[in-house]
Amino acid sequence: MGILKEFREFAMRGNVVDLAVGVIIGAAFGGIVKSLVDDVLMPPIGKMVGNLDFSNLYISLSDKIDAANTALAKKVAATQPADDSMIGSVTSLFDTASRLPLAEAKKLGPVIAYGNFITLTINFIIVAFCVFIVIKLMNTAKKRFEKEQAAAPAPPAPEVVLLGEIRDILKQSK
Repeated sequence: MGILKEFREFAMRGNVVDLAVGVIIGAAFGGIVKSLVDDVLMPPIGKMVGNLDFSNLYISLSDKIDAANTALAKKVAATQPADDSMIGSVTSLFDTASRLPLAEAKKLGPVIAYGNFITLTINFIIVAFCVFIVIKLMNTAKKRFEKEQAAAPAPPAPEVVLLGEIRDILKQSK
């Protein structure tokens, strides 16, 4: 029974409970930030760079995927006007409309899904910035609180209070 008692004491320490609360809140905050990145920030960023969908960016490591992408590109090219410019060549590398979606490409073979990496990197930067802002606000509030405490007069020492009472008693006895 000794080990159970030790474990209960360990689990009930304030640090463990605080950590558990932090993990739970952190998970919820992570969900909010993921939604912010995926649903609010990435669509406009993708639109600014030519309707780019970061989640479907990948490098094929399979001949099956390359063949399927080539066939899909020919099918899409038949319905689009030709663009032989340098900009057209560069943007075709990021054109997800003429390539298999990432989920389908993964079914055919291995891929390097760098679009997901880009999304997660942006996600990390946003979370780090939010944490920075929260810490900055907390430090500002702490400094303000310390400044208010320093500006308030300190209560007199017990000896000074006692001497004041003795003085008052002596004045009354005269």
